[in-house]
Amino acid sequence: MSNVKLNNVQKAAVESFGKPVLIFAGAGSGKTRVLTHKIAYLIKNKLVDAENILALTFTNKAAEEMRQRVHKIIKTKSTLVTMGTFHSVCAKMLRSEIHNLGYTSEFSIFDVQDQTSLFKVLLEPMDFPKNYITPKDLRFKISYFKNRLINPGEAKSKASIIIDKHYAELYEKYQIALKENNAVDFDDLLLLPLQIFEKFPKVLESYQEKWKYILVDEYQDTNKPQFMLVKNLAKSHQQICVVGDDDQSIYGWRGADISNILDFEKTFKNSEIFKLETNYRSTSYILESAYSVVKNNHNRASKELVANNGGGEKLGLMQTNDEMEESDAVISALQKEIKLEKRNFSDFAVLYRTNSQSRAIEDAFRRSGIPYNIIGGVRFYERKEIKDLIGYLSLILNPKDTISLRRVVNFPPRGIGLKTVDKCVIEAEKRNVEMIEVLNSPENMGIRGKQADALDKFYNIISKYNDLLPKLNAGELVRALIEEAGIKKYYQESTSPEESERYENVLEFIKSVDDFMKRNPDGGLSQFIEEVSLLTDLDQWNDQNNRVTMMTVHASKGLEFPVVFLTGLEDGLFPLYRSLDSNETLEEERRLFYVGVTRAMHKVYLMYANNRRRMGSDDLYGIVSRFIGEIPEDNLEKISFTSALTRKVIGGKAGKHTKTAVSRTVVLFDDFQVGDYVEHAIFGIGKVMALSGQGENQRVGIEFKDGLKKKLVVKFANLKKVDSPD
Repeated sequence: MSNVKLNNVQKAAVESFGKPVLIFAGAGSGKTRVLTHKIAYLIKNKLVDAENILALTFTNKAAEEMRQRVHKIIKTKSTLVTMGTFHSVCAKMLRSEIHNLGYTSEFSIFDVQDQTSLFKVLLEPMDFPKNYITPKDLRFKISYFKNRLINPGEAKSKASIIIDKHYAELYEKYQIALKENNAVDFDDLLLLPLQIFEKFPKVLESYQEKWKYILVDEYQDTNKPQFMLVKNLAKSHQQICVVGDDDQSIYGWRGADISNILDFEKTFKNSEIFKLETNYRSTSYILESAYSVVKNNHNRASKELVANNGGGEKLGLMQTNDEMEESDAVISALQKEIKLEKRNFSDFAVLYRTNSQSRAIEDAFRRSGIPYNIIGGVRFYERKEIKDLIGYLSLILNPKDTISLRRVVNFPPRGIGLKTVDKCVIEAEKRNVEMIEVLNSPENMGIRGKQADALDKFYNIISKYNDLLPKLNAGELVRALIEEAGIKKYYQESTSPEESERYENVLEFIKSVDDFMKRNPDGGLSQFIEEVSLLTDLDQWNDQNNRVTMMTVHASKGLEFPVVFLTGLEDGLFPLYRSLDSNETLEEERRLFYVGVTRAMHKVYLMYANNRRRMGSDDLYGIVSRFIGEIPEDNLEKISFTSALTRKVIGGKAGKHTKTAVSRTVVLFDDFQVGDYVEHAIFGIGKVMALSGQGENQRVGIEFKDGLKKKLVVKFANLKKVDSPD
């Protein structure tokens, strides 16, 4: 096998054999290349037979990529290597061995919905107060126990308060119920092999003999069960190679334990350590800046990446007044990059700390006609909690909308099941009236008690707010609705982290209504819903393959882009307020920042706002993230940004708890006609094919070169009329 593609350290790591191997692989240092070459080296040199090699990853995509790369290097026997995720390998193992624990090999693997259904059955006879323990709370808690190898008995003995005793009791009942159903959950796929290994040592010995060499990718992301699996399997032969980067350990909140990689030498004696410190992705400025931040962590291995690609550009530092201007600044910088550097949309990634930040950026992209993809989540206005709110508003605006009625009649949960809805449908058809009209007479359908009261209350809410439409502006109506309909109470009473994030999005939705009212002082609720619908429809015009990528920093791990925008860099947002309580959580936030910056190949834009409204609150005055203060000033280029809004600072210095007054400049807009030729900063010259409205509210449908079609809002698109190119 030729090693011409490997540098000296990579080659040494590949050829190391006979001792446990730890490879610290910094961002962009070629860890996948090393892993695949090592597998090929073991087979090619007959050190280990292909069928005796186990390679563990965290995603199916990573496993498949590794398999393809190995096959390219050594075509014969590569398919005999066991490659897969921890969960897939363990599931296969359990099909052969789970009979030792009293299950059959046909066991079911319960997903989240299956778990939730079972939790509801278990909770029903407990007679707890409403929302005392929800199925989602219980799923989160039990997963927490399992990721830390805490069995039901231990959970019971450690419980010191009443609610923890209830969690432990339900955990025990849950495990019994799973077994009765011949089922396991996702966490059990890792736990049950450990139980088998402990109770049946001969089974463990058989797998130690089968897998004589073990490789683990992204070792810094392993939790306690994964660590114990690897430790057990490698215990007899100590032939193990792990690859990871402690500086990219960012999943502590879901059980990952950074000590697994940092204490590798203690666990596996006489290990060889290799540090891949040549980065083939990013420029010197990017790497030096990222390192200057992460080196402030105390709990890390000593290493420093060196760029193979040279100096590059300084990191752009952009200060804006608020999140709306931040979004405009992203577009402005993106347009400049496209024009000057001839980049494509797919060259850009916009990263943020929390999903709720995506709304303002997404709205700006839509208004500007810029195509985008959201990774790791659905579009803001398509998220369940937002669709529920829009469902309420649509029904208030149009009581004939039975689709929206069906969606929200039992949200928040008010005991109105599908059978009750079916009765309403039949009664409406019988009386030849709209479905909404039968809700205030449940007795006619034989519905009584709590269900009747719930239907009547729901009808009164919709009727009341329909009457209030001319009296309240959109923002006032939405705020009042979420209170009276019980939406706010529903989310606030839940202790589930998932529901907490949903509520954060609800509050962000309120802010989107406020933003709309600022742009359209005379606009009402119907106009807002229309705009949301129109903006959503714009996605159908976009190129499927050439899009800006939007995602959380967590979701970006393992990816790379020529240009990265890292947004929301204020203390309290990045790092999050709750991370400031301990050094451990703050260090994980710092590693997360490191991951975000090192996704970039050529250019990084660091963005922060003086004022940012989060979660529907009044203005929060932003203090620039401490992480920016840890970057040498010489590595930063301050970039000024002037938005379409003229913002006058009142007293003090920017970024120092400064209030801003906002006044709009008067801009004259051309009224375009079908057949006009216009020029767009990104898309070039195109022909107006359709339009609606006038002045700044005019919307135009334009066909650009190569048949590219866009729907644009004139006041945001910065279009100018030009002569026909013919």
